[in-house]
Amino acid sequence: MTDVVVVESPAKAKTINKYLGDGYTVLASFGHVRDLPPKDGSVRPDENFAMDWQADERGMRQITAIARALRGAKRLYLATDPDREGEAISWHVRAMLEEKNLLRGIDVQRVTFNEITKGAIKTAMGKPRALDQPLIEAYLARRALDYLVGFTLSPVLWRKLPGSRSAGRVQSVALRLICEREAEIESFKPREYWTVLAHLATPAAAPFTARLTHMGGRKLDQFDLNNEALAHAAKAAVEASVFSVASVERRRVKRNPPPPFTTSTLQQEASRKLGMGAQATMRAAQQLYEGIELDGETTGLITYMRTDGVQMAREAVDAIRTHIHSAIGVDYLPAHPREYSTKAKNAQEAHEAVRPTDVARRPEDLGRFLSDEQRRLYDLIWKRAVASQMQSAELDQVAVEVGEPAGRIKLRANGSIVAFDGFLKLYSEGRDDKESDDDNRMLPPMREGDPLERRQVDADQHFTQPLPRFSEASLVKKMEEIGIGRPSTYASILTVLRDRDYVRLENRRFIPEDRGRLVTAFLTSFFERYVDSGFTAGLEEQLDDISDGRADWRDVMAKFWADFNHAIGQTRDLKISDVIEALDTELGAHFFPEPEGGGDPRRCTACGTGRLGLKLGRFGSFIGCSNYPECQYTRRLVVDGREGEGGETLKEGRRVLGAHPDTGEEITVKRGPWGLYVQQGEPNPEDKKARVRRSTLPKGVEGDSMTLDQAVGLLSLPRIVGIHPELGEPMEAGLGRFGPYVKMGAIFASLDPDDDVLSIGINRAVDVIGKKLASVRSLGAHPKDREPVMVRRGRFGPYVQHGQMIANVPRDRTMDDVTLDEAVALLAEKGKPMKPRGKRGTKVPAKAAARKAAPTPAPKKPAPPKRVSPKHAARKPTPRKSAKASPTSP
Repeated sequence: MTDVVVVESPAKAKTINKYLGDGYTVLASFGHVRDLPPKDGSVRPDENFAMDWQADERGMRQITAIARALRGAKRLYLATDPDREGEAISWHVRAMLEEKNLLRGIDVQRVTFNEITKGAIKTAMGKPRALDQPLIEAYLARRALDYLVGFTLSPVLWRKLPGSRSAGRVQSVALRLICEREAEIESFKPREYWTVLAHLATPAAAPFTARLTHMGGRKLDQFDLNNEALAHAAKAAVEASVFSVASVERRRVKRNPPPPFTTSTLQQEASRKLGMGAQATMRAAQQLYEGIELDGETTGLITYMRTDGVQMAREAVDAIRTHIHSAIGVDYLPAHPREYSTKAKNAQEAHEAVRPTDVARRPEDLGRFLSDEQRRLYDLIWKRAVASQMQSAELDQVAVEVGEPAGRIKLRANGSIVAFDGFLKLYSEGRDDKESDDDNRMLPPMREGDPLERRQVDADQHFTQPLPRFSEASLVKKMEEIGIGRPSTYASILTVLRDRDYVRLENRRFIPEDRGRLVTAFLTSFFERYVDSGFTAGLEEQLDDISDGRADWRDVMAKFWADFNHAIGQTRDLKISDVIEALDTELGAHFFPEPEGGGDPRRCTACGTGRLGLKLGRFGSFIGCSNYPECQYTRRLVVDGREGEGGETLKEGRRVLGAHPDTGEEITVKRGPWGLYVQQGEPNPEDKKARVRRSTLPKGVEGDSMTLDQAVGLLSLPRIVGIHPELGEPMEAGLGRFGPYVKMGAIFASLDPDDDVLSIGINRAVDVIGKKLASVRSLGAHPKDREPVMVRRGRFGPYVQHGQMIANVPRDRTMDDVTLDEAVALLAEKGKPMKPRGKRGTKVPAKAAARKAAPTPAPKKPAPPKRVSPKHAARKPTPRKSAKASPTSP
């Protein structure tokens, strides 16, 4: 008879089972075991925010395993992570077991630990507690909020702004920060200014430089020398003067060490120093927390990594101070331990800072046990924690003022040197901005009155610079400063923005996509309050009040929903023309920047008289001419002048190439909202069923240089390349949605961008298909519908496929072993629908697939009773659960 312990991950379960021994069975929940179904009605405000929960196949499997282990057990220990999400997972596990009446006579306890070490686990098991109800209610409020915002606001976006994705409560605010920073950069007007720098030497011939600060007895402001003439006049005045040292000011300053890491500062520093994104940082930190096998035993190397606290346990501080004394030196140990408190808005400080579980495990000793990412991150965490308890660094700062006898011209030189390195011996904090050269420059010895030799004088031109785009580090810092998001959500917020193609990362900086700017403009125009950082931060404070037991979660939800539902109702009569007008006004300066040579940036280049503006089509936004339909000029939604890449030329919007040699129909190349294409003939308004042949232009082909022969070739695709010399099947070449390809039977293989789909020969086609055949094999036609059955090599082993049905091949069978009859039997017995696909041959991740499926309304069924019992609810179809399976991702 054993007690049962439930943790989140199998790696953690394995480690803790070793620590606790044979008297315990440790199982993993694999994260959340159930979630809100991604459909309307999962949260019902009219029923006091009643919520329906649904477990997926994996969740049910884990609950079944836990239920089986509980037979004969006396106690159930819920040992999920020590934060809000961990508390929620424990609550879900208990609730599902209670619904099945499986907890009669079983004592359910909650245990938490901040590190996965034998001592910490034993201590935690000796101090069980009840589930934290306020923390659970805070989770319920957050989940309901995110669901209601996503499932109420997203449909408004889809209806009023075609082509847009989903909206979320917190990521919409983060997107607004990125878009507003980009707008500031675009509207920024650089200002010219000059500096004058004199190269001087002391009586001992030691060189140094000094900057001009005073002219004519007056201190210079930044823009006093704002052109070349003024700068050269100032330079001449300096060249005509004789200088000496007017004053020397020395002072010693202390620089204190930064506190140990919180989640946000860890993500920021890993981005600055290691070039690791927030998601990669948290993945490596999770691995270090859950444990690494050292000499046959799995041991957690760092404390829990989702935290906003900067304090460390007393025993950890004592161990670090002992290490500093013995390994670094007594001079580097302050007289008293350092105490830290966080400055972040809304910080809970419920957990320790991120630190090593044992300071004696030095990074250089563990390198062979860790991956490169793990090693570098552990080194960063270890050094930061140790440095936080070291002596302050001391710097000698020197300021020298240089003047001429009349005192009308003054120059200044600054320098700084490290007198005592202190914590800098081990760790130096990264910065988003560049340090001044004066921060690390040492000046030569000099005294007041020393004559100086003037050697060279330089006048340098400068221009003011806008604020830089957000990096992952600076965006996380900004979100923390204004109080939006929480330690567990920073990484997912940034990931969601990229997954929805609202932003992209270039040179580790966020650039908003035009789709993201449209969504932000729409939300700020019609839902300004709900993408306001102040409102979102205030809502976060209310959620924190719930977790601390100071507020009722249903009261907070009721107040929010009343206002939000009213705002949604006001958009029901919103016309598309109103949306276009608002977006055109908001984003006009972005899409139509002033030309360098002057003129109207909105003048249509095709007809010369129309005005270009934002248009909304069935599939999204584009730019069109006001003279439509007489002028059919359109272009993709990009800034004018940037569309030249990838065949996006064709200034007139339409070009006639000639007549088709066989049919005599006119061949034209045109610009559509989504790019350039060639067309054969024109649509017949009297015969709507007649289809006009069209083909997109391959990447790299320009509309202005397209020839008639090329166009005819594209319109004839797909074409037969030849017969496969070994298999005897015809091979085709074509141009699909995702680029050029070759096809043989049911097997598709992508061509390289450099391949010319119009001239590719048999040898190249055989080579490309041969590589594809290494991972795909056709077995023949299915006996029922004669559709092809194939066996493919997948990530987790081979599987058979028939249409949209797949089934895994038994582990003792290889791809070459599988026969058609065996595949048909496997599909009949174990077949399941495959996930939706993205690019040809590439599965869409489950989360993206679920998100894509979210807006599709459920089939109509007979009206169910208002309340559904858990027993009947379990019989409902179970969609794949995902934290981002809906537009409600936090």
